[in-house]
Order: sequence, then structure tokens, then C-alpha cells
Amino acid sequence: MSNTLQDALKNRRSCRELTADCPLTPAQVEALCGFALNNVPSSFNSQSTRLVLLTGTANRTFWNIVLETLRPLVPAEKFGGTETKITLFAAGTGTILFFEDRAAIEKLQAEFPSYRDRFPAWSEHTSAMHQLALWLLLEDAGCGASLQHYNPIIDQAVAQTWNLDPTWKLIAQMPYGGIRSKPAAPEKQPLSTRLNMFSE
Repeated sequence: MSNTLQDALKNRRSCRELTADCPLTPAQVEALCGFALNNVPSSFNSQSTRLVLLTGTANRTFWNIVLETLRPLVPAEKFGGTETKITLFAAGTGTILFFEDRAAIEKLQAEFPSYRDRFPAWSEHTSAMHQLALWLLLEDAGCGASLQHYNPIIDQAVAQTWNLDPTWKLIAQMPYGGIRSKPAAPEKQPLSTRLNMFSE
């Protein structure tokens, strides 16, 4: 890696204005997705995360699904801003869709009933770790990315379009690509209000 993990964490931003000029090929991003799936931990080794990588026409199809799903839900006078935002996502190189496999979670619930109520939350934790890992890997490679949540209103159309397993639950979407503009670092609350240490 060209940067340290700390550099990637520090420099990561929600880049919402993307271009198609990503320094990584689709095959390289697919390899990063595979790396994350093989190396990010999951509770009880559930390996419940599922990823779908959309590039090219598939990427544009996805964001058109989002746009047309939102059209009847957003007031007409505000839809222009929504359309602009979606267009900037669609202008990127691709989008990673993050799913959790409910069948894997239900299997663990049956095997470990005393933890039954916790497995859905732990599944969300697993997904979040995959999201951050891929965001950092993309940042390290010079790509811009952001995390979006247009689920659950797009879930059915997405599953039908790509014939996805019905047990997969869509959690988040990560559009990525070249960086048209990168936001400034956000203001941080004092560490003194967020961090405690005790030595005895």
C-alpha cells in the first residue's frame, strides 16, 4: 500500500462528485472485494456478507433504478437537486452493493439460540467492517467513494434486475470513481469528550 492505514483513515472522505477516471480497473476492484470478503472478520465466522460489483452499463442501470424509484416520492420542486446528486454518483466508475445473507444468520440463530436476538445486530457490524475496509482500500488506491443508503425502497427492483438470491438483504451502496472534488476534513469534537483511559 502506498499509504499507511492511518493515512487512509485520515484522508478518507465522502466523495459524492465522481468521474469515470478511477485509477483501478473493474478487475482490480473485484480483487479488492474478494480480499475484503476473505479477510474481514465476522461474528461466529458467519461470513454472511455478500457483495455485488456494478460497473459500466450495470452501474448506470443501478442509479437509474434509484432515480426512478425516488421520482414519485420526492416533490417535483425538489427533484432537480435529487437528480443532480444521483447523476454525480452514476458518473463514477462503479458501485459496490453490500448485502447480508439472512439464511446464514438464521442458521446461526438455530445453532446458538441463546444468542438468537444478537445475530442480526452482529450481522450489521460485519457489513460495516466490510464497508470501511473497502472504503479504505479504494482511498489508498486514489479512488473517491461514499456510502449511500437508498434501501429498502430499491431492494425489489435491484434483486429482480440482477436475479439475486432472495435471502440477501441490501444494507448499503458505495459509488466509487475518480475524484471530481474532495470535501474538506469535517470538524471533530474534542477527544477529551469521547475518549477515556484507566490504568487501574
